[in-house]
Amino acid sequence: MLVSSYSSVLVMFSFVVAILASYTALNMAGRVAATRGRASVLWLVGGSFAMGLGIWAMHFVGMLAFSLPITLGYDIDLTVLSLFIAVGSSAFALWLVCQNELPWRRLAVGAILMGAGIAAMHYTGMAAMRMMPGVQYDPLLFSLSVLFAIAASGAALWIAFRLRRDQGRVWVWRFGASLVMGCAIVGMHYTGMAAASFPEGSWCGAAVAGGIDVKYLAVFVIVVTLSVFAIALATAMLDARANLLATSLDRANSELLQLAMHDNLTRLPNRVLLEDRLDQSIHNASRSGRRFAVLFLDLDGFKAVNDVYGHHVGDELLRDVSRRILACKRDEETVARLGGDEFVVLVDIKGPEDAAVLAEELVDLLSEPYQISGITAHVSASVGIALYPENGRTRHDLMINADAAMYHAKEQGRRGFRFFEMAMNANVHQQLKLQQDLRRAIECQEFTLHYQPKLVSPDGPVTGVEALLRWNKPGEGLVPPDQFLPVAERTGLIVPIGNWVIDEACRQMGAWRDAGRGDWTVAVNVSTAQLNHAGMVDTLRGALERHGIEARHLTLEVTESTAMRDAEASLAILNQVAALGVGISIDDFGTGYSSLLYLKQLPADELKIDRGFVTELACGNDDEAIVAAIIALGKTLGLKIVAEGVETVEQQELLTRLGCNALQGYLLGVPVPAAELERTLRTSAA
Repeated sequence: MLVSSYSSVLVMFSFVVAILASYTALNMAGRVAATRGRASVLWLVGGSFAMGLGIWAMHFVGMLAFSLPITLGYDIDLTVLSLFIAVGSSAFALWLVCQNELPWRRLAVGAILMGAGIAAMHYTGMAAMRMMPGVQYDPLLFSLSVLFAIAASGAALWIAFRLRRDQGRVWVWRFGASLVMGCAIVGMHYTGMAAASFPEGSWCGAAVAGGIDVKYLAVFVIVVTLSVFAIALATAMLDARANLLATSLDRANSELLQLAMHDNLTRLPNRVLLEDRLDQSIHNASRSGRRFAVLFLDLDGFKAVNDVYGHHVGDELLRDVSRRILACKRDEETVARLGGDEFVVLVDIKGPEDAAVLAEELVDLLSEPYQISGITAHVSASVGIALYPENGRTRHDLMINADAAMYHAKEQGRRGFRFFEMAMNANVHQQLKLQQDLRRAIECQEFTLHYQPKLVSPDGPVTGVEALLRWNKPGEGLVPPDQFLPVAERTGLIVPIGNWVIDEACRQMGAWRDAGRGDWTVAVNVSTAQLNHAGMVDTLRGALERHGIEARHLTLEVTESTAMRDAEASLAILNQVAALGVGISIDDFGTGYSSLLYLKQLPADELKIDRGFVTELACGNDDEAIVAAIIALGKTLGLKIVAEGVETVEQQELLTRLGCNALQGYLLGVPVPAAELERTLRTSAA
C-alpha cells in the first residue's frame, strides 16, 4: 500500500474553512427565515451556493492536505459534479430548517438525505483522482464515515433550525454552534479519508489525462472560497442591519401612530380614535340591530384642583380618573379622553337601564377621594347619556346630544347623570349662542357696573357700595345676571369677566376717593372659578396699583358655599388676599354648609346675612331667632355684620335693634350707575 501523509497547515485550514462554512450556513438560514417571497428565494439560492461551496472547499482543502508518493490530479467533470452535489445538499438543508416546524421524523429523514449527499460529494471527489487501480475502502470506516455524515447533518439541521431567528446575542450561539458543526464535518471527511487505501503501484489517471493540477486547484479553492464567504457574510450582515433599521422604522411608525391616536397623558384613545371607533359602532349596530350608548363625562371641581395645587397634581388626578373608568369597563368597550377633564365611554347595551347602571357606578367611583402626593383631592362627575339609535344615527348627533345631557346633569346639581331628551336640543343651541354673545361682550366691553350703597344702621351715612354686574346687550338692553352668569361660570368666561369687574370697581373707587369719598369701600362678588384661579392675587394687586388706591378700599364678597367647597384651598387663597390688605366678606351667610371650625379660621372682616332671612323677618318669628343667632355668632368672631335685602322700615328697625352694623337694600338705595349714585347722594344731602 502507498504511504500517505498530511500537511498540518492545510489540515488546520480545512478546519477553519469548515467553521466558516458552518457559520455562513447558520447566517443564511437566518436570512431565509427572516424574509418572504422573492427575497426568501434569492437568499435560498445564494445561501445554497455559499454553503455548498464552503463544504466542498473544506473537502478539497482536506484533499489537498493529503499527499501520496505519486503525482496527483483531479478530473474536472467529477470535481464540478461534487460541487453541484454539495450545493444541492445545502439547498435542501436550508429549505428544511426554514419551515415553520421541524418534527423529529422530518429531522431524521433530512439528516439521512443530507448526510448521503455530503458522503456522495466526498466520495465523488475521491473518484475525481481516477486512481488506477481503484481506491480500496475499509468497509467499517467507510460505513462509519457515512454515519458520521448523517449524524453531523442531523446536528447541523437541528442547530440551524433553533438559531435561525435574529434575536438577542444570537451571533454568539451561532459561533459556538459553528465550532461543533465544523468539528463534525472535518471528522466525517478525515474518517472517509482514513477508510481509503491505495495499492502499491497505483497511479493517478486524472494527472496523466491532463486533469486539474493540485497547485492550481489549491489557489482556486482558497481564493474563491474566501471570497464567497466574505461576500456572503458581508451581505448577510448588511441585510440584517437593513432589517434592523426597517424594524426600528416600523416601531417608530407604530409609536407615532400610537401618539396620533392616543392621549399623551392617560394613554387612552383620543378624539381621532374615538371618532373612528364610534363610526365602527354605528356601522356594526346598523347591520346587526344592536344598541349602544355614548356616555359623556365631565369632572366637577377639577379646575379648582388644577389651579390650587398645580398642573402636576391635576395631571396625576386625570391619570387616576382614567384608571378608575377603565376598572369599570368591559374588554370590548372604548374609553377615550377628549381633552381637559372630559371623557367618553362607548358601551354596548340591551336597554337604557344598562347605561344607567354603568353611569351610576362611574359617578360613585369617581366621587371617592383621591390621594395624590400627600394631598386629598375631591372631584365628582356629571354624565350625559345618548342612545343609538334613539338619540342619533350619526357620530355628530350622538356626541352633541350626550354633551347636552351632561350639561343638564351639571345644572341639576352635578354628581349625577342624565339621559338625553329632545327638549335639550333647543337649550343647547341657546347655550351655545349665549356663549358666543358673552365672548363678544368681553371683546366689545358691553358690561357695566351698578352700585348699591351700604349704610350704617339704621339710615346712614353711606360707608361703601357693592358693585353689581350688568350686561347691556345691544338690541336687547340689560340682561338679568341670573341668565348669563351660570353660563359664564360653566364655560370659564367668568374669570375674565370677574377680572374686568375688579379693575373697573377699583377705577371707580379711585374716582370717588378723588371726589372726597376716601372713607368708602367697594365690594365685588367673586365666583368659585375666579377664587380658585391661579392669577387671582396678581389680578387684585395689579388693579390696586394701576388705579392707585389702598387695599382697604376694596372688599371681596365670597359666598359661604364658595368658601366651603374646598375649605383648605379657599383658606390658603383668602389668606393671601388678606395679606394684601383687601377686605373679605362672607356673603349669603346661613344658606350653605358652614363649618364653624373653618369659619373661625377664615380671615374675614364682614359677615352678610342672606336676604332669605330678611325677607320674612318680623318681630317674634323664626327668622328673628335665626338672625339674632347669626349676629351673635358674628360678633363673637369679631366680624362686622351687614344685612342685605332690607325693603321695609320694620326690617330696618328690627335689624338695627338686633345689632347689625350696616344695612343694604332697596329701602335704602337701588343699584344704579356710578353717575346716578352721585346725583342721588347729593340730592339726599341737600
